[in-house]
Amino acid sequence: MGIFEWNEKYSVNIREIDEEHKKLIGLVGQLNSAMRQGKGKDALGKVLYDLIQYTRTHFADEERIMKSGGYPDFEDHKAKHDWMTSRVAAIYKDYQEGKTTITIEVMSFLEQWVEKHIMGTDKKYGPYLNAKGIS
Repeated sequence: MGIFEWNEKYSVNIREIDEEHKKLIGLVGQLNSAMRQGKGKDALGKVLYDLIQYTRTHFADEERIMKSGGYPDFEDHKAKHDWMTSRVAAIYKDYQEGKTTITIEVMSFLEQWVEKHIMGTDKKYGPYLNAKGIS
């Protein structure tokens, strides 16, 4: 099982967030599949649109949950979200300007999102919030 399929190792043990992370991993899988079929550039517009929508709602949901649980690293986590949101906007701008290497760039960004942000940063709040009764 690879990065492009949901695996319990990605779980932060908060149902709402896990469901949203499944959507992100699905987007990564869609783009990867399209790239392997030589259709990455064709699929990129929809994936980027979905990613922008996802980023807005997911980060807001995650931040709401962290705030409600009094998560002590909230500000640092939010700063990472802000950076990622600006990165998604920059990637979309590059796409609109017709840059051709963007598919590999997007794929790399999404892989980093899953491997570093979910598996690193997000995994830190799970136990803290679980201990506060949030699951």
